[in-house]
Amino acid sequence: MQPYEQRFPWNLDWNLLRTFMIVVDQKGLTRAAEFLGVTQPTISSALKRLETTVGVSLVDRRPGNFAVTQAGQVLYAECNALFGAVSQIPGLINKAQRRVSGHINIVMTSHVVSEHLDRVLFEFNADHPGVTYSLSIAESSEVMNRVRQNRATFGICLMRDADPALVAKPLYRERFALYCGPRHRLYGKTQIKLGELQGENSVSFQTEVESGPLFLLAQLRERALLNPEIKGISANLPEVRRMIVAGIGVGALPVHVANRDVEAGLLWPLPPYSGLPVADIFFVKNPRRSMNPAESVLVAAIEELIDTTPITERTYP
Repeated sequence: MQPYEQRFPWNLDWNLLRTFMIVVDQKGLTRAAEFLGVTQPTISSALKRLETTVGVSLVDRRPGNFAVTQAGQVLYAECNALFGAVSQIPGLINKAQRRVSGHINIVMTSHVVSEHLDRVLFEFNADHPGVTYSLSIAESSEVMNRVRQNRATFGICLMRDADPALVAKPLYRERFALYCGPRHRLYGKTQIKLGELQGENSVSFQTEVESGPLFLLAQLRERALLNPEIKGISANLPEVRRMIVAGIGVGALPVHVANRDVEAGLLWPLPPYSGLPVADIFFVKNPRRSMNPAESVLVAAIEELIDTTPITERTYP
């Protein structure tokens, strides 16, 4: 047979504890009955049942006197603690329902630099610390392919033509300018005339060479009268930058990305200085993807950013 202490929680009618707490709060059985909308005999009966269960007197109920015994005071304190704990249950349940978990798989083109996206990711991660992430880099065409095949939560990439299988929105807009490396003959020179670039070797992105979304850079190279034969190509921005810094050729880079290298003495801006080509970097998702809670919340946050922030504020620099 279980000892009394172990049987007690199972034998106790927990409603009696609430009634007892109200009796003490109302300082009498009559007022407790009025508070609960029941008769006084019902309250008296409940109190007797509770005293029988605990085995001690809880209230001194002599005529004209109402006093809580020492045992009753101990039980009243515990009742208050229980009532407080029970009162928190709805809030705890709501918090559990709001807790977001899951894995997010992001695929993007190389060197996506957006302070707006970074801020959304920071705030999302702070609000939902249980979420995990994987980020991978791919060419823009492969980014769209993975999103189309449901191999990624969403993608960030360049686009030249709309894809009917995807939802695409401009995440930010960046301007491109020409740069040379520190060993180039024009490095550090000011007031460079556009004609001084005529015939210069150049490097560029594979998406320009293949008439992809950066085809506009071809127009920039033609405007500067660069050598039409491209000296080096890469699908990744860091490698195009590497070729420029190494002096293989001049090349175009996003201005807001290159600024840090200009300040560090690794790159130097070249003409033209105005009328620079602009490219949109797109947020793409598959509308038929069934998303986990984490994916749904983050995608909604990014779309809210896009829908509520004018593109002028998302244009760099």
